[in-house]
Amino acid sequence: MAGSSWVYLGLLVSLTALASTDNAFGTTVSVQHVVGNDQGLDLSSNLAAWSINRILQVGDEIWFAYSATTEDSIMELQSKQEFESCNLSNPIKLYSKGFDKVRLHGEGARYFSSGKLEECEKGLKLHVEVMPKVKPGGSISLKKVTDIDGETAALAPGTSGSSHAKASLLVLFVLAIIFWC
Repeated sequence: MAGSSWVYLGLLVSLTALASTDNAFGTTVSVQHVVGNDQGLDLSSNLAAWSINRILQVGDEIWFAYSATTEDSIMELQSKQEFESCNLSNPIKLYSKGFDKVRLHGEGARYFSSGKLEECEKGLKLHVEVMPKVKPGGSISLKKVTDIDGETAALAPGTSGSSHAKASLLVLFVLAIIFWC
């Protein structure tokens, strides 16, 4: 068994090296974004400010963390009009597990809201713009984004390749620990 452990360790090191040089192969790793950071989905987390400083690309995931025990839910809405008016009558999808993952499959605007009308009206809603996946060395042309209050804000520069490499290294590290034990 000791010999096979060294083989697995060698494989892990090789995979880690490949993951850290993913730009050499022209691939990128999806990024997981936790909505609201440490506060999760909460009225105090200022979701408009959170989303303005994020660059979300096709293939990335957004994670919603909230208390499922209080009958909370997240709804994905169909249009900007439904989002702005908090029209929750015809959602695309309802999430209610308390820790929900949404993969961003296509480019364009996505609209999410608390499943409770009064919380949506107080601002517990999220608008994100999903950008095309950029190949390493490429660039994203950023559009001006308007937050919920109608104020225009500048976007941060694009996500660097090093953050994608860090994400892939973290995933490999966790898998290695699980596999090793």
